[in-house]
Amino acid sequence: MMTQNLTHFINGEKVTADTPHASINPSNTDEIVARFPAGGKDEVDAAAKAARAAFPAWADASPEVRSDLLDKVGSTIMARARELGELLSREEGKTVPEGTGEVMRAARIFKYFAGEALRRHGQTLPSTRPAIDVETHREPIGVFGLITPWNFPIAIPAWKTAPALAFGNTVVLKPANPTPAIAWALAEIIHEAGAPAGVFNMVLGEGGVGAAIVDHPEVDGISFTGSQFVGGKVAEAAVKRQARVQLEMGGKNPLVVLDDADLDRAVTCAIDGAFFGTGQRCTASSRVIVTEGIHDRFVEALAERARALKVGDALDPSTQIGPAVNQTQLDQNLSYVEIATKEGGRLLTGGELLKLPTPGFYMSPAVIADTAPDMRINNEEVFGPVVSTVRVRDYDEALEVANRGQFGLSAGIITNSLKHARHYRRNVRAGMVMVNLPTAGVDYHVPFGGSRKSSYGPREQGFAAVEYYTQIKTVYIGG
Repeated sequence: MMTQNLTHFINGEKVTADTPHASINPSNTDEIVARFPAGGKDEVDAAAKAARAAFPAWADASPEVRSDLLDKVGSTIMARARELGELLSREEGKTVPEGTGEVMRAARIFKYFAGEALRRHGQTLPSTRPAIDVETHREPIGVFGLITPWNFPIAIPAWKTAPALAFGNTVVLKPANPTPAIAWALAEIIHEAGAPAGVFNMVLGEGGVGAAIVDHPEVDGISFTGSQFVGGKVAEAAVKRQARVQLEMGGKNPLVVLDDADLDRAVTCAIDGAFFGTGQRCTASSRVIVTEGIHDRFVEALAERARALKVGDALDPSTQIGPAVNQTQLDQNLSYVEIATKEGGRLLTGGELLKLPTPGFYMSPAVIADTAPDMRINNEEVFGPVVSTVRVRDYDEALEVANRGQFGLSAGIITNSLKHARHYRRNVRAGMVMVNLPTAGVDYHVPFGGSRKSSYGPREQGFAAVEYYTQIKTVYIGG
């Protein structure tokens, strides 16, 4: 397959530059998917100024103009779903069905916000004073800097870009280094769909590009998805200059399995949440908390199912688990298996480096039993196909263990008890709760986000997105 040479997108133009960086196919490290430029402050400055210049006309445009653009982007993505899905899988490592599914999600996000562009509601209220009317209007903010991760390299840029554009803002996107080609494909589609010059800009490069976006005085708001460490720096810099900021920073998501659970459903949910997407999902079920009555049967069945999963090339139709995205992530995954076993966990299956016919970042899915709630494996995000299990006495202890730690993104429970399901969804400290479902897997038309240190700022996606990407103006009208 050919290696692409990528460009920046600034002010409606493909801006060429030297391409010293490369994205590698994690299923075959001999293959370079794309070469891309090392942007810096100059490119960010040009992109931010272009976005600022384009903002007034885009904000004042008919909402139908914005709606039509987003709908056309969504339709184009759908028409190219197979091609884009294969590109995503080559570059990120998730299987082709997963890659194509993510592409279709991105398409539907654009189509959803095509509708939302026409539904920017206001209110009319009676004044407390006679002969005065009061109205509220939602208005766009200005320029948004979007910093996105590699694990959902088209869906997350979509769910940040689409609402920003729908509500009349302009954008500077900085995608993650391991996956620039699929982000570039999205940028090209947005431009081919007719986005006016400067409305959507993208600058490729390393962390300095993100820092330049966060610090730029023309950027009014930052939406960031990534690690807690970087997210803290983003928030500090943005708040210091009074820019809006929204952060999504991962999870250590608990899946509680109670004695009355259907065993097959429980194992299926745990396998899906822990291992699909190679475990590289912020909503992954990375720790499973199991009550003692079902514990031994569940853990044995979980290990057996994990052992049977086929790890392989993301483009192979028989592959169930693809490779880690890069060597750094693979090393981290393997190191956490070692840490967990040294701290007393019992490795039931997996956790080994795999050598396949093509060189890639492969490991076998790991199940680590007999872990304690305070172990590192149960408190730090691994971001790979590694799951730990914790034995507890009953529901009350399960809830207490589930609420430990600093994360609070997604939480699940498998039970046939309406009483426990109802209590859990009200009392678990998480932004999203799944009952008899995997912790991973969310809809695109409802809010996404967590509590505690998983998220900061307004929710993303769905009807909640308007809260972040607009501001309210209150108007008083006298006689």
